[in-house]
Amino acid sequence: MNIVLLGAPGAGKGTQAAFIQNKYGLTHIATGDIFRANIKGGTPIGKLAKSYIDAGKLVPDEVTCEIVKDRLVNGEVGKGFMLDGFPRNVFQAEELDKFAKVDLCVNIDVDKALLMDRICGRRMCSCGATYHVSTLNGATTCAKCGQPLYQRADDNPETVGARLDTYEAQTAPVANYYRAQGKLFTVDGGSGTPEQVFAAIESELDKYLK
Repeated sequence: MNIVLLGAPGAGKGTQAAFIQNKYGLTHIATGDIFRANIKGGTPIGKLAKSYIDAGKLVPDEVTCEIVKDRLVNGEVGKGFMLDGFPRNVFQAEELDKFAKVDLCVNIDVDKALLMDRICGRRMCSCGATYHVSTLNGATTCAKCGQPLYQRADDNPETVGARLDTYEAQTAPVANYYRAQGKLFTVDGGSGTPEQVFAAIESELDKYLK
């Protein structure tokens, strides 16, 4: 089973990806990880991607598609793959269809106001722990290690709003692309616990496997 995981920043994709990977044994392929691995490894396509990043430019779609293609065609995917962060637009979705078969697209839908609250209210610790101000009760240190909590510089309303607008303009049409193919499953990621959201995803994936 090969799936594409869609969801705006703050939708909970990382949490659901972990649940899906644990249950179904799919290989989780995050484009950010592939980029970093190629750049660190000094591969030809990694060097090309780095040249754009170092110049402060977006990596062209063609380069991104080649990096994903190389990972899917030449790498081990076992029981299937779960793409996270790709495709980001319809062009990438069309290119993906040329070198891989996508069975389902799982779209985690969350209201924009809730996404803003989730991200802008996020507090981080250098140990990796993440909190939300609504659960801290005024605490300013990490419950796990005691270090001070901080807010990421880009977790502010203006920057987050711009990121969400970009997602809506570029990536949301990907959902329509898979809807036209009869492969889209949209789950409400804004109501219920992460476990309840996964239960809805699990039900759909189990139906497909049957």
